[in-house]
Amino acid sequence: MSRRLGTDELRKLFLFEALDDTQLQWLADRGVAVPYTAGDPVYREGETATCFVVLLSGMVSLSRNVRGDDIELSRTDQVGVYGGATQAYLGDRVPQVYNNTMHAITDVEVYELPAVELGAAMRQWFPMAMHLLEGLFFGMRNTNNAAAERERLLALGALSAGLTHELNNPAAAAVRATAVLRDRIAGMRHKLAMIADGRLDGEQLHGLVELQERAVKLAANAPKRSPLDTSDAEDAIGDWLDERGVNGAWDLAPTLVAGGVDVPWLEDVKLCVGKLDLEPAVRWLVYTIETELLMGEIDDAVSRISGLVSAAKQYSQLDRGPFQVVDVHELLDATLIMLNAKITKQGVRVVTKYDRELPPIPAYAAELNQVWTNLIDNAVAAMHGSGTLTITTSQDGECLAVEFADTGTGIPDDVRPRIFEPFFTTKPVGEGTGLGLDISYRIVVKKHHGDIRVTSVPGDTRFTVLLPLTEPVPAA
Repeated sequence: MSRRLGTDELRKLFLFEALDDTQLQWLADRGVAVPYTAGDPVYREGETATCFVVLLSGMVSLSRNVRGDDIELSRTDQVGVYGGATQAYLGDRVPQVYNNTMHAITDVEVYELPAVELGAAMRQWFPMAMHLLEGLFFGMRNTNNAAAERERLLALGALSAGLTHELNNPAAAAVRATAVLRDRIAGMRHKLAMIADGRLDGEQLHGLVELQERAVKLAANAPKRSPLDTSDAEDAIGDWLDERGVNGAWDLAPTLVAGGVDVPWLEDVKLCVGKLDLEPAVRWLVYTIETELLMGEIDDAVSRISGLVSAAKQYSQLDRGPFQVVDVHELLDATLIMLNAKITKQGVRVVTKYDRELPPIPAYAAELNQVWTNLIDNAVAAMHGSGTLTITTSQDGECLAVEFADTGTGIPDDVRPRIFEPFFTTKPVGEGTGLGLDISYRIVVKKHHGDIRVTSVPGDTRFTVLLPLTEPVPAA
């Protein structure tokens, strides 16, 4: 049964030993000592925080819920330790819920004080201390938010630079191909004079058009040749053209070979137009092949640009809701595309080992992309210019696991316990904010109810992200 405590008993608790008689009497009038049987919860995580709790006797444990499992944080039998509504002094400016669960390990007795009344008393009794605590609490929260925003802006700046670099190459290729294409089409118009002057009869003209159509198909399906095979094919065509008096035979040969043309095809051209008109016919067909190859280059460049834009949208998730069912592999690929310039510049090889049988999962897609960015960026930095990054997906119980393994120098044993601390970084001044892993931890653990694990030895560091396969309760 519950009981009241006198002021003498309260004064023995280190938390209250400096209070005056009036303050102790206030506590005695409002608090009550409550017994709990071993195994019972004193309070539960997530419930409304109604009481501030002080241990009087017995042993208790504090635990947090991670992916449905209660993970014990600590246990103690020290009289006077406290928990429960520890932020009651902040009032309704923060959600007043229990941040952990307290269980009775043995039969215990705790002193319970009403949170609302205690918060008001603390602000009245210790106004200066409360101002300092409030400033510390909200100041740290604002600082963390501002630093996290800066981390996101830094990441965005790096990604923008990489995306600009990636877009520049295909855009320049498209512009270059377009300029050459314009010149080749002009050349084709000039060669039409061969037809206009009546040197070719209707049958020859019909045959030449058929050869032109065949040339287009050959160019569209030209085989990939080795350098040695390409050289041999160019020699064969160059010799054939040279023997038949075609000027600039060795300039024409590379284009014909690139378009999939061979000597038997040239024999068909000669048979169609005759020896006298062979050179203008060949040149006209060369222009046809060149235009087809150039249009292929433009198509490839535009497709590359379209793919990059699509990857940027997938990465940012600007056109989709914040919480959705996503394919993790699409998010990983989009992030790799966005970081490709940086990864390639650093000389790092990327290997992906995806389990494509894994189902889509409910997640905050844009924020997971930020996690992938942070982990990939750290892995690339750890390899100092060379190495292999292996990204593996698999199922781990009720979770989808994404592992990032690098061949870098590893994380020292004395550093590893601190890597998820905010503002802790091993990078030189100006190169890191120390928030990448802290942000990643909060996104995975607090927002997705998942977990991040790390193992490290020199040459093999692995970060594993675990994400629930089933939908968690969306975080505020």
